[in-house]
Amino acid sequence: MARIAITGGIACGKSLLSSFLRELGAEIIDADDIVHELIPADERRRLAKIVFSNPAERKALEERIHPIVRERINEFLRTGNGERVTGNGERGTGNRGENRKIDESKNRKIAIIPLLFEVGWDREFDIICTITSPVEQQIERMISTRGYTREEALARIAAQMPVEEKAARSHYVIHNDSTPENLRTQAKAFYNSLIPHESLATKSL
Repeated sequence: MARIAITGGIACGKSLLSSFLRELGAEIIDADDIVHELIPADERRRLAKIVFSNPAERKALEERIHPIVRERINEFLRTGNGERVTGNGERGTGNRGENRKIDESKNRKIAIIPLLFEVGWDREFDIICTITSPVEQQIERMISTRGYTREEALARIAAQMPVEEKAARSHYVIHNDSTPENLRTQAKAFYNSLIPHESLATKSL
């Protein structure tokens, strides 16, 4: 079965996209949910003040947490037949999904991994989709829904790979710069593209 991952910048809409994909029948695992299980909310807030101002502390925390997250995701995605999609696996700006063959199951397991490229797990996945949003929309969402200051929001954006670079290295790009209904439409197009006999050649939905 194809290993499918969705990534994107902070506050780009990964959670909303996940909810739409679940409606369509996808099974979802979210790396952030795993981290939230491992670290209580109060502790996450305390650590955030440290790690976003101290790269060494952040690296040390990630070295403890990431192996657990990776194993949980692999366990979720693991299949009995070990089938993978075919393709040359090259990274780049072209249509990476072109000429790929998908297994016959219509139920898709999808991993949401915000730091997919940053931690180097991208080569473990057959199909990668990046969701993007304009920076100002990211900032607005973090301020309005998470209570961050503008400075805190900018620090979190800066701590991640630019979303444009993630998009350039992905098979698919979903642009969350309009309405929820528009995002729902793109989610359906992406999900349908994973069904056998549907084209996987579209770069941007």
